[in-house]
Amino acid sequence: MFPKNSRCSTCDLRKPARSKHCRVCDRCVHRFDHHCVWVNNCIGAWNTGYFLIYLLTLTASAATIAILSAAFLLRLVAVSNLYQETYLDDLGRFQAVDTGFLIQHLFLAFPRIIFLLGFVIVLSLLLAGYLCFALYLAATNQTTNEWYRGDWAWCQHWPLVAWSPSAEPQIHQNIYSHGLWSNLQEVFIPATPSYKKKKR
Repeated sequence: MFPKNSRCSTCDLRKPARSKHCRVCDRCVHRFDHHCVWVNNCIGAWNTGYFLIYLLTLTASAATIAILSAAFLLRLVAVSNLYQETYLDDLGRFQAVDTGFLIQHLFLAFPRIIFLLGFVIVLSLLLAGYLCFALYLAATNQTTNEWYRGDWAWCQHWPLVAWSPSAEPQIHQNIYSHGLWSNLQEVFIPATPSYKKKKR
């Protein structure tokens, strides 16, 4: 848990493995993942599970808004029979409404809803991608900080082969990974420190 002679250079405290001093919060954070500007807090050992649930609810909320906005527009098209209408093109000929014209009409008639729909679709995809990445890190017992730094002594992005000119290739293993269920349990049900009272 505590590597030998490992002290935080900023606060001079004994530094557990995987901890880092956050320059924003000015605190050492156990199992430091990252400092999240959206929640204005460090994500570490005690709140990573809550952060993943937060990401899940954000993704679900954005996806729900996208689905409801799209359903509203589709219902509007169905009720008004826009696909059965015609319009005059640039040459003065009647044309049947196609998808391109329909999108243009909806964009001009309901610009806020179209912008909202586009925004929440992009937001849903970005949040879903980040949620999948965070779940991958949780499942493999890595932190964002370790993954970003490429700390091969402690973790791996993928099975990494380190090629040395004079040696055979070595595959680095994540020493903190103890299997999928144990890794997820460590994230969602973190062990709390136990304190023993001194006998008088």
